[in-house]
Amino acid sequence: MKMSILDRYVLKKFLIPLSYCVTGFTVIWFIFDLSSSLSSLLRGGINFSLQFRYYQSQIPAILLLSLPVGTLLALLHGLSAMSRSNEIISMLAAGKSVLRVLRPLLTVGLLLVGVAAYFNWSITPHAQYVRKQMLNEIREGRPVENSYVMAHMFRNGHDHRLWFMRRILPKQAKWQVEDLQIVQQNTRNEVTEEWFARRASYDPFKRNWILLQVRHLELDPQGNILKKIDSDRLTIGHWSETPRRVASPAADPNHLSVEELREYLAYNIDSPPNRLAPYRTHLWYRFALPWQTMVAVLLAGPLGIAYSRHNPLRDVTTAIILFFCLIFLDKVFIALGKGNHVSPFIAAWTPLMGYSVLGFWFLWLRSTNRNIPSLRRMCGRQNEYIEQTLHTK
Repeated sequence: MKMSILDRYVLKKFLIPLSYCVTGFTVIWFIFDLSSSLSSLLRGGINFSLQFRYYQSQIPAILLLSLPVGTLLALLHGLSAMSRSNEIISMLAAGKSVLRVLRPLLTVGLLLVGVAAYFNWSITPHAQYVRKQMLNEIREGRPVENSYVMAHMFRNGHDHRLWFMRRILPKQAKWQVEDLQIVQQNTRNEVTEEWFARRASYDPFKRNWILLQVRHLELDPQGNILKKIDSDRLTIGHWSETPRRVASPAADPNHLSVEELREYLAYNIDSPPNRLAPYRTHLWYRFALPWQTMVAVLLAGPLGIAYSRHNPLRDVTTAIILFFCLIFLDKVFIALGKGNHVSPFIAAWTPLMGYSVLGFWFLWLRSTNRNIPSLRRMCGRQNEYIEQTLHTK
């Protein structure tokens, strides 16, 4: 489908400010982050290549944060400029509807949702983890490559096994584990076998656990040792655990991708709901967060269009206040979901769905040549309704 002159003109008025906004937000973030973490980086003796890799890994996270706000400000700027020069009036007088004028912007909004979803699927969560790990390790003076999990315990309720580990090195090729104890129980929670190993590794191709400097004990229900075997190397291929599964209880849901969150929930399905609530909430939030960009289009589109004898500053201010209220409500609902006070779906989607309805209402008002009420007027009506309700009771 060939793009019309109107679509190209409207997109030009939007895309140029959008590029300025996203670039400006990225530069501002780099300046603030550098000012706050420069002393730690210098104390850690970080070189230029490591510093470049550190900031390069944060670009997807910054783009994900700046896209919704940049879209809002770019739309308000472009549409307000066209309104001040009476270009919107000319388009409407030529028989173009408000929806027709906003059609290319709504289409680009959907494309930006796809871009944000791509970043939020796995790249941005991993970037946040990389940033946290690199800063901690630089401050402590450890090599960046040696990130690990300390003093960890894992319970496999299905196979009745307990794992106690001093340290896990998840970044190694075969997932090194140091100083571990594995306890096998029966259905009556009686210990039947134990393994003590100095080190262990996992072969992902053969799906084998390799225990080094290991002692294997067989016990009776009273805890008496029936058999003891010491060996330098023991290979076990029938265990269902993988290193990612063993390390998953120590994982922060903020740093897990969609696939990792699904894997965690599948492996820990028998955990209490309070423990699983943050992971379920973040799984839904991975899909909900990108739609903030579309909500910004629905708010800024009708509010950015101003007819003659109308103060555009009021609607621009309304759009900015409403959008930052959305971000605040978004954080509140996510906190409620992580605390298991509301369902994960409601926590992730309620603010977006509410603001989407509000945006479509604004769009209908603007399409039917009706004025969009100000924030003061909407709040006044809500207060009157509350007072009438209380008076009736």
